Amino acid sequence: MAEAAKHIPITGGTLMSDLKSLFPVLKTRRTVVLAYGFVFAFVAFTVFLAFSPSPNAASPWFINIFSGSDSSSSNASASDSYRSRFSPFFSHFLPNNSSPQQVRNFASPPPQQTSASRSSNDTSQSPNLAKEPSTVNNRTQSTEISHKGKVPDTNQSVVVAPEAPVAANRSASLPKNSAPKMNGELPSVKNQTSSSENSDKVTVVKANQSTIAAPKAPVAPNQSASPTGKSGSSDTSNSEKEGKLVGGKDEISNHTASQSKKESNGTNSVVTQGKDSLVESLMNCDLFDGEWVRDDSYPLYKPGSCSLIDEQFNCISNGRPDKDYQKMKWKPKGCSLPRLDGSILLNLLRGKRLVFVGDSLNRNMWESLICILRNSVKDQTKVYEANGRHHFRGEASYSFVFKDYKCSIEFFVSPFLVQETETPDQHGSKKETLRLDLVGRSSHQYKGADFIVFNTGHWWTHEKTSKGKDYYQEGSHVYGELNVLEAFRKALTTWARWVDANIDPSKSLVFFRGYSASHFSGGQWNSGGQCDQETRPIKNETYLRPYPPKMMVLERVLRGMKTHVTYLNITRMTDFRKDGHPSIYRKQSLSEEERRLPLRFQDCSHWCLPGVPDAWNEVLFAELLIKQHQRQQQQN
Repeated sequence: MAEAAKHIPITGGTLMSDLKSLFPVLKTRRTVVLAYGFVFAFVAFTVFLAFSPSPNAASPWFINIFSGSDSSSSNASASDSYRSRFSPFFSHFLPNNSSPQQVRNFASPPPQQTSASRSSNDTSQSPNLAKEPSTVNNRTQSTEISHKGKVPDTNQSVVVAPEAPVAANRSASLPKNSAPKMNGELPSVKNQTSSSENSDKVTVVKANQSTIAAPKAPVAPNQSASPTGKSGSSDTSNSEKEGKLVGGKDEISNHTASQSKKESNGTNSVVTQGKDSLVESLMNCDLFDGEWVRDDSYPLYKPGSCSLIDEQFNCISNGRPDKDYQKMKWKPKGCSLPRLDGSILLNLLRGKRLVFVGDSLNRNMWESLICILRNSVKDQTKVYEANGRHHFRGEASYSFVFKDYKCSIEFFVSPFLVQETETPDQHGSKKETLRLDLVGRSSHQYKGADFIVFNTGHWWTHEKTSKGKDYYQEGSHVYGELNVLEAFRKALTTWARWVDANIDPSKSLVFFRGYSASHFSGGQWNSGGQCDQETRPIKNETYLRPYPPKMMVLERVLRGMKTHVTYLNITRMTDFRKDGHPSIYRKQSLSEEERRLPLRFQDCSHWCLPGVPDAWNEVLFAELLIKQHQRQQQQN
């Protein structure tokens, strides 16, 4: 008890006295000095390390120790500084030093750093990695990818924690600057995959670094991305377990496919430019000033192959022996008229209505187009007349449906474009009149069509209309006599007013096909006119007839309209073709009188099919290409 009391300080004691009582070894003066010196040196060394400047860090290293994963940028920068200070020292004692957060290989010095940036998904491979991928002494750092700048070490693989999902094979455009070089240019992967969002800062990838990210939200394969001024980490959609590296065979294949696609796009661009050049040449060309030339690739469909041709136009079936008239092609002087491609035209007409309105010459043109288009479809059973008709004379309208294209090609009978009617005369009987003030009765059925081709002309040459006595009517007034040109002007003016009032130019295109020349020799159609000896076109233009006065009237009316109407002026081009009419080959079954006097009953107004109306449709096709091009230019 007394012995214990000797060690209890009377005045409460001091720290040193306590230490001396507990540790007898400190009782000597030399030991005390050594202890104080060791403590001071330890504190000084610690402070020196904590506050010494670092080339890659902007704040003391111990702040980053406690910053956590949210400050991933600072964590990455500080870790580089920490490694540069401590790795040479601790590697002697802890060569396999690792932690749950960091596993690194410090064996190789980093290459020269560069500030050049790569876009997302840039991965470089060194030769030794390519040779022995299984023996590379890479150590991984399992940290989240920073959205600020960071420079991983050589041979360092960064395994990225899962973020928002991404698509495999999402190609990115690369900036001009390339990745750092080491022993020459490093092989970089084309069409790299990206599975992380673009970072806000530049990421510089060093040699032998693969950045592998967990999958993100899927994006369409090979989706092109063009980040500007941003660069993210590269990543693959495959997991680490699969052991696949960015830049393998798949990516080379993707690069090849991408290159092929670019070449294909280049070819398509050339084709598009060629098509645009063709259409522009057509726009600056008078399609109706030209000549007929022989082309053995014609006709556009094989004679006898179209069962839809009306007997009146089916000259080959009716016994016409010569066939050279089918080999003629219209060639404008200032351009090349494209051959009518039925599949292209059907695609232009997809989901639309093309309507012909007029007399039997427009029926001639309508049947020609039906045969051309029908010949271009694979399954002709899907081309049919809407009402099941097989003969196309006697009804007020016809409509052919192309089922696969959901379009229709229609014809409405309206030889004058105004109404034919009957009016009671003074004796109580009825007489035929032509109402110059009323448009045709079927007009309400086609006013919403997408394309409308009108014509009139031939019926104005008949005896009743040409004389004009007690035939023309406006309101309740019947003209005792009216000049046919004035009656023609009045009728066309009525038609023009209807078009302006009822056709929406933004939805419908309107065409007017001009007068088709006849070639009766020795009389008219009802007085012994003939053309059966004609087997060659007219070559000398001096033999062509003057431009019809009725067409001059038409042109004046068209110029006065608000709605734009494209005039298909086929008068001159048809005047060359005295060889193209059915003549005596207009029917198979002849009446008794026709058999006795066959030469008196000839058709020198209409046209054999295949034949001249096919060229009208080629001109129409060219005009539709021009209209489509103009609309595309307006939209652009």
